[in-house]
Amino acid sequence: MSRSVKAIFRRWREVAPVRLIVASFFLVILVGTLLLTLPLSARDGKATHVLDAFFTATSATCVTGLVVFDTWTHWNAFGQAVILMLIQVGGLGIITFTTGFNLLLHKKIGLRNLLLARENVSGNTLDIGSLIKMILRFTFVCEGIGALLLMLRFVPKFGAHGVWISVFCAVSAFCNAGFDILGFELENGSLMLYSGDGLVCVTIALLIIVGGLGFTVISDIYYSQIYTRFHKQTPFHLNFHSQMVLITTTALLVVGTVGFFVAEYNNTMAGMPFLERLNASFFQSASARTAGYASINIAGEHDFTKLFTVALMFIGASPASTGGGIKTTTFAVLVSAVYSVMSGREDTVMRRRRIDQATVSRSLAIAVLSFAVVLVTTGVILTVNNTPVSGVDALFEAVSAFGTVGLTANVTPILDPIPEFVVALTMFVGRVGPVSLALALIMRRGSKSAGAILPEGKLIVG
Repeated sequence: MSRSVKAIFRRWREVAPVRLIVASFFLVILVGTLLLTLPLSARDGKATHVLDAFFTATSATCVTGLVVFDTWTHWNAFGQAVILMLIQVGGLGIITFTTGFNLLLHKKIGLRNLLLARENVSGNTLDIGSLIKMILRFTFVCEGIGALLLMLRFVPKFGAHGVWISVFCAVSAFCNAGFDILGFELENGSLMLYSGDGLVCVTIALLIIVGGLGFTVISDIYYSQIYTRFHKQTPFHLNFHSQMVLITTTALLVVGTVGFFVAEYNNTMAGMPFLERLNASFFQSASARTAGYASINIAGEHDFTKLFTVALMFIGASPASTGGGIKTTTFAVLVSAVYSVMSGREDTVMRRRRIDQATVSRSLAIAVLSFAVVLVTTGVILTVNNTPVSGVDALFEAVSAFGTVGLTANVTPILDPIPEFVVALTMFVGRVGPVSLALALIMRRGSKSAGAILPEGKLIVG
């Protein structure tokens, strides 16, 4: 028996970190599915169908926000608490979550677990322990501040229940999940009743943006700009990665705000005062980048606006964040690579820095695999679902699932079992990453071709 246990432990230690990370997300989803199928999770006291529970657990763990039924209408307090825990653990990653708590409790963490945590947050620092502790502290502080601000609106309006609403929405927003429990006001209405409420919309938008920056960027900002000033030291420049994340994020927010404002000015935002239109445009620009809250009627948008939103959802948030998509830096690398080719340069250049070919190749692989996943999901929704869905809405749903966004043109509630299952798998692929999932499934140890020198093949392209 002891030999068997030792053999299992040895094999576990040999498993690649990327496989364990993918497996950890899947394990959390299975546990969440089991809990959500129980009668004590539903408001009507009846067991929830396993596919619907699986879809909801996947959406929560993958911090997406797509739902087959309204969260408040179907789930009671216990079910909502389960969903909230799935969002928190899924947003941070179970390995980051467990490792962080052990570090905060001053427990010793083995090298294997630290390497796992480093892989999970895309850390590029040797002091991964400090990074993980910072992630947990920063997360809880942001969620706490967000909840307190939301209480200023929801507690006077809903009493003690407003505290739970504020906590739920703050955690969901920071984790870029998009779940809400305001269905008792307007079923499946998200935040449409608060499109003109600056306190609610700006608070949630800021939580979305900060949660989507990535913990490595937050760490860099803290240690280079804040920590140094508190200790009366000279602040130093942000690293190149942080600079590109902030520049790309700001550019996308501005472009998104202007795009929504112009496209929907006389459509879904018709009749709103100017400042409310501006507020709704900014909110949708932030939310479309993987959060999934809606302050306007998504189904009523122009097709152009939906396609514009698809582009934002596909790009998504930044690496090592709570958001999904191909990531802002991947998009920036691809744009720079195209521009470099058009400029006649052999190397990809960003802000007078040369980007290594491995990064460009990985960015291209991420984009191509992601596009393939989206196409397959769109095709399934169009061809298998009995209820007719337009091509734009099917594409919108597929990208929303892959980008772990959660915005929907009212397609999710009418999905048949097979498309529903495929959309759930798409959310899972979007959360763990297509390249990471591919590596977890097909990577082999000791490949004979590793390190082999192969003859060069020349192709004419274009």
